[in-house]
Amino acid sequence: MGGLLNCGLLSGAVIGAILAILGGALIPLGNYFVEKTVKKETVIENGTIAYENWLVPGSPVYRQFWFFDVQNPKEVMENGSHPILKQKGPYTYRVRYLPKENITQHNDSTVSFYQPNIALFQPDLSVGPENDTFTIVNLAVVYNETLDGLYRIHNGKNDTSKTALIETYKDKTTLPYWPGGCAMINGTDGASFPPFVQKTARLDLFSSDICRSIYSNFDSEQTVKDIPLYRFIVPPGAFASPLVNPDNICFCTEKEISQNCTLAGALDISSCKQGKPVYVTLPHFLYASEEIAQGVEGLHPNPPEHMTFLDVEPTTGFTLQFAKRLQINLLVRPSTKITVLKKIKLPFLFPILWLNETAIIDDKKAEFFREKVTNKIKLLHLLQAVLIIAGSVMFLGFLVSFLVCRAQKSK
Repeated sequence: MGGLLNCGLLSGAVIGAILAILGGALIPLGNYFVEKTVKKETVIENGTIAYENWLVPGSPVYRQFWFFDVQNPKEVMENGSHPILKQKGPYTYRVRYLPKENITQHNDSTVSFYQPNIALFQPDLSVGPENDTFTIVNLAVVYNETLDGLYRIHNGKNDTSKTALIETYKDKTTLPYWPGGCAMINGTDGASFPPFVQKTARLDLFSSDICRSIYSNFDSEQTVKDIPLYRFIVPPGAFASPLVNPDNICFCTEKEISQNCTLAGALDISSCKQGKPVYVTLPHFLYASEEIAQGVEGLHPNPPEHMTFLDVEPTTGFTLQFAKRLQINLLVRPSTKITVLKKIKLPFLFPILWLNETAIIDDKKAEFFREKVTNKIKLLHLLQAVLIIAGSVMFLGFLVSFLVCRAQKSK
């Protein structure tokens, strides 16, 4: 009887060990199937989830504008006083609601296309009508191109580590506006990244709005509609002066506002805006040197409200929530020929508007994503954990009982 009991106990211990080993074995096996499925669905070709969301974003994308209204125009013109600004907005437009055009799949696993750049005013999401009035500098700064591109990106078919990475923009691998490494077109357009994103990764993205590539770093874990995401933010270092970040020296193409490339936070993009004296900063001069903002009053930088972030689902690399924020400024100099500028004493940056391009996955798409991706990964991890825990408990329980029985038998 004692022998049969010991045999049974040993069998239980063996079964427990097998379950634990099986649970452990499921980890690489499960990861293999997850990786295989994800690689298939993240390829940008007709019939995949990635293609469907790439052709037209799965959720509405809005571009909100806040205009800076001058509160003391008389004092500015007559005395050269600092403009006192008050933002007015948002004025909201829906963008990226049209499918990409001239889509061509190439034999080298790239796809080329144009991105329609049409904006549709949303009165219900705006504080006033589209023809509202403001007091600002009377110099036109208009982004009115109807098509953005030509883009050529990797579709990921032969190498998923390159999925969505931009190969060329307007048939070029570099930009003509910057020297050296700053001319490189790096990363994606921010809508998605290669799958299996790590927290240690640096996510590069190219923005035609600011005529350059920029980067983002991991900030925190987020959960949006029960989907775990990694938040990446564009850090202050991306806008730092070359004294702090030497890599930014090739973005410094003027010496006046930057004070010989010693100041942070302002980018001269006049060379890609038909020579107009346009400077890009973050809203309310966030992360900019104090000297950059000293020409105006009434701005209040606030990182949560004014920084740029992307919430990326790490397994697929899809961006499910984002906010791209920037401010458009004009360089204003004293001028005897322009009445409103006659009393201006020193050159300064005059904020015109700031914008927030933002989107969040809608409820229908979130449910679909949870069904196809998130829930399957959770189920796999749960099964792994159950088998490992159950097997370990059984193994230890039967092993302890076996040792107790042996001790009793020896007595």
